Amino acid sequence: MSANESNQPQFAIDTDKLNLWYGTFQALFDVDLQVKRGIITSMIGPSGCGKSTFLRTVNRINERLGYVRTTGEVKVMGENILGPSVELVQVRKQIGMVFQRPNPLPISVRENVLFGYRLHADAGRIPRQEQEDIVESALRQVLLWDKVKDRLDAKATTLSLEEQQKLCIARLLPVKPSVLLMDEPCSALDPKGTEAVEELIWELRGSYTILIVTHNMAQARRASEECIFMLMGKVVEHGDTGDMFVTPKNKETADYIEGRYG
Repeated sequence: MSANESNQPQFAIDTDKLNLWYGTFQALFDVDLQVKRGIITSMIGPSGCGKSTFLRTVNRINERLGYVRTTGEVKVMGENILGPSVELVQVRKQIGMVFQRPNPLPISVRENVLFGYRLHADAGRIPRQEQEDIVESALRQVLLWDKVKDRLDAKATTLSLEEQQKLCIARLLPVKPSVLLMDEPCSALDPKGTEAVEELIWELRGSYTILIVTHNMAQARRASEECIFMLMGKVVEHGDTGDMFVTPKNKETADYIEGRYG
């Protein structure tokens, strides 16, 4: 391990007594979570339990809503992202977000991949060849290059849903995020597309810390190394995915996994 790696925090995401309210409704209660760096962690639980709220808090998207109030601490790669001196642009650069439905921009495949990179760089000073290298590298990482290399100037919206979702992930990579948050990334895909995106998520592990929210128990079991179970805004259980699905420690976890509610 290099000196630089040894200086990196063990946890990519570390929350301490995180509480969140939508107006007078409390959605998160004293959430203490440590998401290990470089692995895939899934987050499961019934609808409305706070999974997506947690993701949006880590990415600070919830702040767009004027009636949201947050207390506690959220550290990403060791820095409290809720601190007063933290720049939102830097937070978004470090933490990529993938949503339920693919949301490519209605521009070319090439321009989609370069969009975020250009926001953070002086676009006029990026040599053409460097731009092409960035596009190819990102598309190769998401296992999409061979399918779209002859369609880089085509509108991204002409791609299949699976390809669009992979492209949305590729769009995040050139700015070199530390963390990828995925909110039901396969919910709009058919089984074949789901399998392809799961394969991609597994390929990206190690290079990125991935936190994936899913309602799909089989997906959580297949595509993550650790699993978090949430219920009514609280973390009930967090541990090795295989252990949680075979021998859950909490009755609520067992009830949910076995389909008795949610």
